[in-house]
Amino acid sequence: MTDAVRRDRSSNWNLPNAITIVRIVMAPIFFWLLLADGGADGPMRWWAAVIFIVAISTDWVDGHLARSRGLVTDLGKILDPIADKLLTSGALVCLSILGELWWWVTILIVVREVGITIWRLVELRRGTVVPASSGGKAKTFAQAIAISLFLTPLWTFLGDWIYWVNWAAMTVALVLTVWSGVLYVRDAIRLAREHRAESI
Repeated sequence: MTDAVRRDRSSNWNLPNAITIVRIVMAPIFFWLLLADGGADGPMRWWAAVIFIVAISTDWVDGHLARSRGLVTDLGKILDPIADKLLTSGALVCLSILGELWWWVTILIVVREVGITIWRLVELRRGTVVPASSGGKAKTFAQAIAISLFLTPLWTFLGDWIYWVNWAAMTVALVLTVWSGVLYVRDAIRLAREHRAESI
């Protein structure tokens, strides 16, 4: 093994990537807390909401650390969006299981997330790393806000009007999800053309 390969592999073991991995580990704990008592508005629901909010917030933390300290790695570029998609898609599925979110909304968002992830992995095998775009980051932020509102039982002391806020936030998240997905499809077509041109 050459020194260059050793340095490349060791560079993957840094603080931002460790935070990303912790975010992935927190996902099943969050799922269990949310579903364990059928989504009741009790302590487990609040803990589930807190864990989700803390976990999804670390996305900004590890990204900031990676950029500010020069610790951006190809592994981080792959793991970071996977961690985000695991948390957000899992949360949406759980909310639909509990009957709190329409299944068609969850399916549309999850299909987009899984499709983009698969495309990223395909491009990675070709030697191309596809980082999260600005549209993708805006989508992730909107999803985080909407899901946090759905998870946190604010209606227990604010009243039913908060449901209107929740659905408005989810609508924004859905629109950004579709829009950013279209942009990724555009990029996929461009990359496919470039790959064909290189193979000629």
